[in-house]
Amino acid sequence: MTEVSTSPSQNTSVRSSAAAFTETLTGIWERQLGHAPISPEDNFFDLGGDSSIAVEVFNEIAKSCGRELPPVTIYHTPTIAALATLLEEKASPRLPSLVQLKAASAGDTGKPVFIAHGLGGSAMEFFQVVKYVDVPNAIYGLQARGTDGMDEPLDTIEGMAQFHVDAIREVQPKGPYFLVGYSLGGLVALEMARRLTGDGEKVGLLALLECYPARRYVPAEQRVRLVLRLTRQHLSNMMGLPIRDAISYFLRPSERMSHFSRGTNGKLYRHPPTGVWSTAAMQRVRDSGYLALQRYRPSYFDGKISFVAAKISSEFPDDPVAVWRRLVDQLTVEVMPGDHFGIITDHFDKLGALLTRYLREAS
Repeated sequence: MTEVSTSPSQNTSVRSSAAAFTETLTGIWERQLGHAPISPEDNFFDLGGDSSIAVEVFNEIAKSCGRELPPVTIYHTPTIAALATLLEEKASPRLPSLVQLKAASAGDTGKPVFIAHGLGGSAMEFFQVVKYVDVPNAIYGLQARGTDGMDEPLDTIEGMAQFHVDAIREVQPKGPYFLVGYSLGGLVALEMARRLTGDGEKVGLLALLECYPARRYVPAEQRVRLVLRLTRQHLSNMMGLPIRDAISYFLRPSERMSHFSRGTNGKLYRHPPTGVWSTAAMQRVRDSGYLALQRYRPSYFDGKISFVAAKISSEFPDDPVAVWRRLVDQLTVEVMPGDHFGIITDHFDKLGALLTRYLREAS
């Protein structure tokens, strides 16, 4: 039998590497969290970390350590010690498709909640929202395949839905299932619900948040109204943007739908969605998501959809009932303040309270 030995110099190298990463990460965390001292075992979220800070932390890690890791990694390595260990590994980590956003309360035996994120986003979109979801259930975010750059992203809603159904069944083999989907994630959640009910399972909740199919699958009257409104809006938007942003706005519809939002002063701003990591891998995920949106024609769902619409119309139809009533057996609609992005970035407390009510009624 061949024995593998490690020389003192190799041990020293390993220790110095771990120590170097720990020292670098400690400085980054203390700067971004505004807190010192921080120990290697302190939890990022217990220290007040949130999705925006996580993005900045991983920006610094990329510059200091030469490793591009998605910010959603923080859910799997929430301490400096765990993150330093991850950075020591030469191979890029393969991220799980489920991200636990909130643990179940002690003694809870209820079914978990699964939330699908929007186009170009990540499970971190819901960091603020879930803090206001007052139920004992565990809450999981469904993370798009390809975010970590290890696999090619999926470019059909059907493929995404099956990918996530397989993942949630590992956690919860039998229904009822509680599904929530935001924007593109709503179409994924809808298709998941169709597949689960087709297999004889019960869907206890299907909540779609600001979710619409591609324009060509919207009823004609809504489509005409939308095209006229968007033509005026896009021209106005591009005139108010710097040239570089205006070009991106025009050439990349996937970025237009996920990277631009109107502020309270009415001015358009370019910003990455909460928790987005702007890498080539994430751009492929965004482009594949946009392609999936364009390809998907929703089929009838013999169940109930609880729809949440934004008060301020943006890229989408302004009458969700006209879009969805022919595609579902039961439909309820509630309106939240803000626009497509604002319902989760600015009015997360109200959205969390609404989801709390939905889940309590479903349970």
